[in-house]
Amino acid sequence: MAGLKDKDAYLRLNFLYQAAHCVLAQNPDNIELARFYCFTQKTIARRLVLRQDPSVKRTLCKKCCSLLIPGVTATIRQKSKLNNARFTVTTCLSCGEKKAFLNNPDYVLWSDRPEAQLQEHKESTSGFSSKNQQKIKNPVPVGLTSKREEQVKSSHSTEPGSSTGS
Repeated sequence: MAGLKDKDAYLRLNFLYQAAHCVLAQNPDNIELARFYCFTQKTIARRLVLRQDPSVKRTLCKKCCSLLIPGVTATIRQKSKLNNARFTVTTCLSCGEKKAFLNNPDYVLWSDRPEAQLQEHKESTSGFSSKNQQKIKNPVPVGLTSKREEQVKSSHSTEPGSSTGS
């Protein structure tokens, strides 16, 4: 978390989310205060264009910004639809908004997949430096087909002032 651009903003969002949970845990009648915290969290994230974790977004009502806690501010039901597909339906008790999530044990969120994680530059691991890359003459871009590579090579050899034997 040390490299985040808006670390203070993410800390503030985290604080507001935890404060909403604590308020509802201590006194379930304080739904309005928890809703205010969640609304403030959503507003800050929108203004600063920050992405929130999907697990956080799943626990917030899109319509009234309530924190969806089963048995306190939301009801959870299992429903089956066509093709025996089972869904978890979360209903907000404040506004009646429903969220449906597919029950698929093999499904992995995109943010949890390995390809979604930021990776270090391949240059630093492969041993190339910027000095070595400058020495390479007429580099061929990666991913070109063999026909395209031949066209690129032939265009480099037919440039004015270049030798025809290379």
